[in-house]
Amino acid sequence: MDKLRIVGGTPLRGKVRISGAKNAVLPILAASLLADTEVSLQRVPQLKDVSTMMSLLSSMGGKVTLTDGGGLEIDTSSVMLPVAEYDLVKTMRASILVLGPLLAKVGEVKVSLPGGCAIGARPVNLHVDGLKALGAEVHIENGYIHATARKLRGAHILLDSITVTGTQNLMMAATLAEGKTVLENVAREPEVVDLANFLNAMGAKVSGAGSTTITIEGVRSLQGVRYRVIPDRIETGTYLVAAAMTGGHVELIDTDPLLLESVLLKLEEAGAKLQIEESRIVLDMEGRRPKAVSFTTAPHPAFPTDMQAQFMAMNAIADGIGVISETIFENRFMHVPELQRMGAEFQMEGHTVVVQGVEGLTGARVMATDLRASAGLVLAALAAKGETIIDRIYHIDRGYEAIEEKLMQLGAEIERLP
Repeated sequence: MDKLRIVGGTPLRGKVRISGAKNAVLPILAASLLADTEVSLQRVPQLKDVSTMMSLLSSMGGKVTLTDGGGLEIDTSSVMLPVAEYDLVKTMRASILVLGPLLAKVGEVKVSLPGGCAIGARPVNLHVDGLKALGAEVHIENGYIHATARKLRGAHILLDSITVTGTQNLMMAATLAEGKTVLENVAREPEVVDLANFLNAMGAKVSGAGSTTITIEGVRSLQGVRYRVIPDRIETGTYLVAAAMTGGHVELIDTDPLLLESVLLKLEEAGAKLQIEESRIVLDMEGRRPKAVSFTTAPHPAFPTDMQAQFMAMNAIADGIGVISETIFENRFMHVPELQRMGAEFQMEGHTVVVQGVEGLTGARVMATDLRASAGLVLAALAAKGETIIDRIYHIDRGYEAIEEKLMQLGAEIERLP
């Protein structure tokens, strides 16, 4: 497996262009199954998860073509095999997103149950119960969800808990259902809004995305469209924290500050000077050590769980004590012992970690356990004294496009080792 070698201690300085959002493009790729004609997507990040979703669409008979400038053309009009096999689903839980659109478009779908997840349980019961409410017959057998429906019908669905992929799956299924569907207690994430905008561009009638209630008026068909994916708010936040930890000065372009307001507020609390424009963020730490911040992760618009590991790394070298509470995933502190190997000081109790900032970390050999833990370790290595080797970096390739190249643009000493 590949490794990253990082020699830390250099303040990051320079300009980086932000890629398209992984968590937006995956449901949009799934939603392309609903279109009768070709879909053209721009700002598609080159990531392992994206290539997995492309393989999944191709395995069903879809045609997926890379275009110049980071785009994709998707033609799913010839999908003949509405089955998501275990070998693909096991590598990416977002594969569950084909469940709703395939059922709506083809009338039958078999999707492998995703199986375990390192950071915590992600039950599919909300997806299944929602599809049943829309009139589907759903059976779980031999490790697969098998759903059939001659025609889905609109329904009023109150989700027991907030789920991003559950919201997206039911929203996609309802676009071709007869009548009106009302989804309550839905996820409000920007990626949910981007999916709604994409569906509406294809001819769907979705309203309320970004609020707690989404209404979908079913239509008979959807057509392909040319669409540009939103920028990645988590990648944006990760590079901002990297600059804050190293006392640097970075300019991020082709991003959207409105997508990560809670993160920007915490960075200002940590002492960062921010200059914010429509599609550009400049962060300057003026060489200072960050101040410790406290927060609790929660569904959007609160502080995102996907930025928790990065801020924990920052708190590890910050001035003061920060208290971090994780409410989304029960196993999302697996980076704690790895950061302790670098000299970080933590007290962990249940879903809360108290971080006592130290003046500096030291390089060590560490192991990535999941995507965002990988990012936290990279940031810690950038700020640490000496050399750090990060094992199992295939995790980071799932969610960060060309991370070594972008960090080298900012002056980091980083290389990939086979």
